[in-house]
Amino acid sequence: MPKIQIQDNQQGNPSSTRQQRNIEKRERALREARERRQQTIIGIVVTVIVMAMLAAVGVTAYQAFYQSPQTNIERTQIERSEKSKKQLKKLGAKYKPEVANSKGGILISKLGYNKPVAKAPTVATYFDPLCPGCGNFNREADRVLAAMVRAGQINLEIHPMSFLDRISTDKYSTRVSGAIAYIANNDSNPEHLLQFINNIFAKNFQPEEGDDYKPVSNEKLIEQAKNAGVDDSVASKAFDRRYLEWQNLINKYTPDFMELLNVSGSNKGSMTTPTVTINGKLLDINAASNKNMHTLEALLHCIGLNKDQIGVEGQMPKVSSTDSPIDL
Repeated sequence: MPKIQIQDNQQGNPSSTRQQRNIEKRERALREARERRQQTIIGIVVTVIVMAMLAAVGVTAYQAFYQSPQTNIERTQIERSEKSKKQLKKLGAKYKPEVANSKGGILISKLGYNKPVAKAPTVATYFDPLCPGCGNFNREADRVLAAMVRAGQINLEIHPMSFLDRISTDKYSTRVSGAIAYIANNDSNPEHLLQFINNIFAKNFQPEEGDDYKPVSNEKLIEQAKNAGVDDSVASKAFDRRYLEWQNLINKYTPDFMELLNVSGSNKGSMTTPTVTINGKLLDINAASNKNMHTLEALLHCIGLNKDQIGVEGQMPKVSSTDSPIDL
C-alpha cells in the first residue's frame, strides 16, 4: 500500500500533526493485517520447550524468546537443532524418506530428484498444506516455479511442514506433508509431485483452518494424488503417516535456523510460512509487500529473471548457484 503523503501548509499545526499520526497508525495496522493474511507464524506451535521455559502462550512467547540476547538465542537454537539432528540420524530408513536431505528438503530439478542443475540458483519453499498464505503463494507461483524447473533455470527445494495439525480435526497437515515425502520417495517423476502439491493447494480443495475446518478423508487425498499422475500403488499408501517421527523432528528444528527468521515486519524474529529462500538467503516477503510487490514478482527480481524469460531453456537467471540474491 503506497504511503499517503499529507501536505502540511500550516507548519506546527497540532491538528495536522495528529491527522498525520492517525493516518500512519491506520497504515501500520493495515500493513500488519496484510502480513498476517500472507504468513502463518510457526512460533510456539513447534517449540514446546520454549513454551515451558516462558510459561506463556502463542506468538508472544516465541517472539519474547527471540528478543533475548543474541548469544543466548544462537546457543539455545544450536543446542535444540543439534539434538533434533542426532535423533533424526537414529531414525531407521523405514521412518524417514531417503530422498530428503539433512534439513528436510526435497530437491527437484529438470534432471530429477537430488540432481541439481549446475550454476542454477536454488529456490527453497517452506510450507504447511493448511496454511492460507501458502495456498495463496502456491496458486500464484507454483506453475511458474515448475516451468523454471523444467527449463533448468532453477533448482527447487521443497520443505513440507506440518505444524498446523492442531487446527484440523484429522491430522491433515501431517497426512499431506507425509504424503509429499512418500510420493517423492516412491515415484521417480517429480512432475507428479509438483502437480499433487498444486492440487492440494487449489482454491476449491484446500480446506479452511480452525473453526471452519471440514475433515478431509484419505480417499479424497488419494484421488488428488492419482489425478496428479501418481500410481495407485503409491497413492494408496501415501497417507498413513509413516514418517510422523521424522516430521516431528523437522518441525522442531527447522524454526531454529537463523536464516529462516523474518527480518522485518510484525513477525520479525520468528519463522512463518510461506518462507522462501534463494541460495539459502531469505526472501523478505514483508519488505516486498511494502514495495507493492507480489512474492513471485519479488522472487523473479531477486534471481534476475524477466517474466518473458520464464520457462525458456537457455535463458538463465542473473543469479547463479553461488551468488547472493539481488536486493529488493
